[in-house]
Amino acid sequence: MRKFSVSDFDYILPEGMIAQYPSEKREESKLMIVNRKENLVSIDIFKNIPNYLSESDFLVMNETKVIPARLVGKKPSGGKIEVLLLEEVDEHTWKCLVKPGRRLKIGSEMILGDLLHGKIIEWGDKGERLIRFSYDGDFFNIIDEIGRIPLPPYIKREATELDAERYQTVFADKQGSVAAPTAGLHFTPALLKQLKTNGIESAKVNLRIGLDTFRPVMVEHVEDHTMHTEYCSVSEKEANRINKAVQIGKRIVAVGTTSVRTLESFAQNRHLESGSKHTNIFIYPGYHFQIVDKLITNFHLPRSTLIMLVSAFAGYDLIMEAYQRAIAEKFRFYSYGDAMLIL
Repeated sequence: MRKFSVSDFDYILPEGMIAQYPSEKREESKLMIVNRKENLVSIDIFKNIPNYLSESDFLVMNETKVIPARLVGKKPSGGKIEVLLLEEVDEHTWKCLVKPGRRLKIGSEMILGDLLHGKIIEWGDKGERLIRFSYDGDFFNIIDEIGRIPLPPYIKREATELDAERYQTVFADKQGSVAAPTAGLHFTPALLKQLKTNGIESAKVNLRIGLDTFRPVMVEHVEDHTMHTEYCSVSEKEANRINKAVQIGKRIVAVGTTSVRTLESFAQNRHLESGSKHTNIFIYPGYHFQIVDKLITNFHLPRSTLIMLVSAFAGYDLIMEAYQRAIAEKFRFYSYGDAMLIL
């Protein structure tokens, strides 16, 4: 088995190819089809994805919902504070990033609008802060009023009302993510209805996506990387539906790498368990997939765990070829970029 260095997953992306805005219409993104059996790469438009799937396929989507996690407030003395919610610990406590970080010590208080106050109760070992919030009412309703969608760091602009709609899948349902499951952004209600009419069933899982998904791998050898953890869950109802699909020979099509990580985290010998956990599953070339047969994904950052995952699924050489083809064809990259279907 070949040993990979992190540098093997590097590539040069010409300036201007990182999508700063979504496509005018969700389904009008480009679609690259990567056929593993034939070792071929071809190009289409995402709205034509029903042409590449049949009733023997079964879609699995991550129904996580991006929260308006970027909050602006002030110290009791009046100084400006910024808070980025990262992960819910309990009903009143969140892991967060704060600005100005070093000046905000344990015990520092913050005022985040009229209905939400916070207090730093602990420092984390990666620069994060544990904040206990006090409020009356529903926390998520409050941040819907005062917060902004947290765009990825490579989108070099402030979030707008457009992002509140478009940096969210049409099937988002479970609050808690600070980043979108971007492969799902290309689907519209009409496209999902068409797939259902074509006999393609679907199920939903949940993985709360954190900021670590954007962090580059900092070690030299892939196997030395320590994967971050993310909360994920599969309900008994959805696990049963997916298991039935597997048993009758349907091919499981994961919509996005987060769906892959959730499915493979709960897989036991081609059987999906239900439940909830914090997963740190790290998928890179050499991994044996238990549940996933096909994958819909976007184009990922160089040296990231996500490009390693798709290389594990499609084969390293084929993925590197596909990425170079995408660059030559002027595909749009990353969260608001174009899509890939791996068959």
